[in-house]
Amino acid sequence: MDIFAKLIEEIQRNNESHLKFLTNALIQLTDEENQDLSFYIVFLIEEGNSIPYIAECYNTLVNEVVGEQLFFLKYKKYRFSKFSEVESQVYFNNEYMEKYMIGLGISTFLWPQHMKIRRFFLKNLPCDNNGDYLEIGPGHGFNFMNAMKKTSYSFFEGVDISPKSVSLTNKIIKSNFFGKFENFSIFQGDFTKFVPEKRYDAIVMGEVLEHVEKPELLLEKIHSIANDDSFIFLTTVINAPVIDHIYLFNSIESIEKIITDANFKIKQIFLAPAYDKYSIEENLKKKLPIDVAIILYKI
Repeated sequence: MDIFAKLIEEIQRNNESHLKFLTNALIQLTDEENQDLSFYIVFLIEEGNSIPYIAECYNTLVNEVVGEQLFFLKYKKYRFSKFSEVESQVYFNNEYMEKYMIGLGISTFLWPQHMKIRRFFLKNLPCDNNGDYLEIGPGHGFNFMNAMKKTSYSFFEGVDISPKSVSLTNKIIKSNFFGKFENFSIFQGDFTKFVPEKRYDAIVMGEVLEHVEKPELLLEKIHSIANDDSFIFLTTVINAPVIDHIYLFNSIESIEKIITDANFKIKQIFLAPAYDKYSIEENLKKKLPIDVAIILYKI
């Protein structure tokens, strides 16, 4: 039995209704994406994680998303709205954060909306630009590693508020499963208090805006440390309840406004609904999750 079959068997052991979804997701992957997912699973195993544990991490994420979506559809709001309500149970809870990051890493390949965002990022990365690259919340590390593999930036930095996330990101980058990387540094800290001694030529922030009470402060900070011609890429979500999502964007316009208010202009926006059998308008009306990727620049 190959590694995918073992993982899927373990996932569906406690989540039988998810089998069709997983099978369809794997069919949609390219050979390179299949290889990356395979490498990721092998990496996790060599780090001492069993297939049942990896499946448990993924199922924990799935079950929490389903539970939070039911809450959201009933009450039309996220469960929490303050950072203080989630910081100890999520970002500074090492056991939970490990499961969360592993689950998210798997979902990068198995959830169609996540894979579409990943492909959009790779398609739009500027391969020939020089200078310094910064990623806010590198998490599972895939965007960070792809930037190191595919671009010509000279140095790569990442900042994340969770100590466990920083540790996991460093481990996967240094594992050599996805390449041998140099000229990088990942450190733990609050990005809003980040005081670099330089400006950056690329700034990437994946799904962080919805995790803070005042996302405009993140955008203002990005504006202050970006060069005038920097490549700036961010993702966020609309109507996408997760335990630590505390800022609710309920429309495309609400995202566009907060960006333009921070003196950015949107160059390109890409929408990836979780339920792509519906149109964007239907997803918004039904208050279903939509992932959003945006390329922007300073004005």
